[in-house]
Amino acid sequence: MSRLRGLMIAAPNSGAGKTTVTLALLAAIRRRGVAVRAAKAGPDYIDPAFHSAATGAPAFNLDSWAMGPGQRAALVATAAPSGELLVVESAMGLFDGVAGEPGRCGAGADLAAQFRLPVVLVLDVTGQSQTAAAVARGFVGHAPGVEIAGVVLNRVASERHRAGVAPALEASGIPLLGALPRDPGLVMPERHLGLVQAQEHPALAALFDRVADLAETHLDLDRIIALASGPVLDAAAAEPLLQPPGQRIALARDAAFSFIYPHHLQQWRAAGCEIAFFSPLADEPPPEACDVCWLPGGYPELHAPALAAATRFKAGLQRFAATRPVHGECGGYMVLGRTLEDAAGETHEMTGLLSHATSFARRKLNLGYRRAEFLGPSPFGASVVRGHEFHYASLVDPGTDPPLARLHDAQGADLGLAGGRRGAVSGSFFHAIAADG
Repeated sequence: MSRLRGLMIAAPNSGAGKTTVTLALLAAIRRRGVAVRAAKAGPDYIDPAFHSAATGAPAFNLDSWAMGPGQRAALVATAAPSGELLVVESAMGLFDGVAGEPGRCGAGADLAAQFRLPVVLVLDVTGQSQTAAAVARGFVGHAPGVEIAGVVLNRVASERHRAGVAPALEASGIPLLGALPRDPGLVMPERHLGLVQAQEHPALAALFDRVADLAETHLDLDRIIALASGPVLDAAAAEPLLQPPGQRIALARDAAFSFIYPHHLQQWRAAGCEIAFFSPLADEPPPEACDVCWLPGGYPELHAPALAAATRFKAGLQRFAATRPVHGECGGYMVLGRTLEDAAGETHEMTGLLSHATSFARRKLNLGYRRAEFLGPSPFGASVVRGHEFHYASLVDPGTDPPLARLHDAQGADLGLAGGRRGAVSGSFFHAIAADG
């Protein structure tokens, strides 16, 4: 029988401090010797890397729009054998998602209801006092199966400020689980796709020590841990997300190529696949012993000169692509094209395995869930896959290659043809999450 128990950290809106509170809890609970695990709601690459660093264990994503209930259950079940406590960080506001089928809206509330996870609500009380209790009360009973177990106040200006909020919460019957002081020094560095990545943070261990100390001092950790309950898992409904692209996978990994979902790596390894990492920025070619090459997303626009000068990488990738599949997602797709224009307007020659050209100077935000119907052999095994797009780069020349897929948004609107395919090479801005189901 599983000993795993879980809870969710959520908020009314983005920017309320969910990630800070989550990392503080993870670091403090791990310090106590509890086998804590973490998951992130929604299509986010960056937060799970921080979660993994804080817990010392693999983290994963849960997404109620892109993943079916059985697929989500399969991922939660992976934390059960070795984990004691699962902390799920919600995205945006707790009930924020897309219009659609109940339970498949992409909202953190969908996950809280499915797994019966008690919710710790983080309230940024900047500029308010007793009103915070009214905000919290509005969450109670808003959706079936979503239990608000308590509140953590964030960015509290003083003890007097906390004391102004606490009685109003007490009167509403909602437990106050702690109050973190306002601290500008806790602001995490960001760039255009979110936080600066965990591996680039200049003092990650010191950050975790600091937030763990904050949690010990300002949060009722014993009470928060006690609130957790066993996630409801239907093992019979567990479903795989995507089939591995090959048996021996050459996977680009460095500061330019780092956006791959942890659940892909986890399931590839569980299927017995070998993953060989290589670094295009270090001018390394894909290992010859592999039978497929994968270029994930990341920040190639920040490293375009180095990638353009990586002659061994480019020549090796061309040799590889002559006989074996190569696929690029988002940033990987940009590198597979002819050229990439950086933010300064300078054009850099990429690999030319596909004929399109991209630009980061002509920025345009593309963000949202996507349902991809592949027009030929799918690089993901399934012919219909759910995922998302999130990029500022634009396609300035679509090239002449046949398209890879037809995309629809979360509401089913036709977004047209996307990506490209030439021989064994394929790519698009689309990030795959799970087979449609």
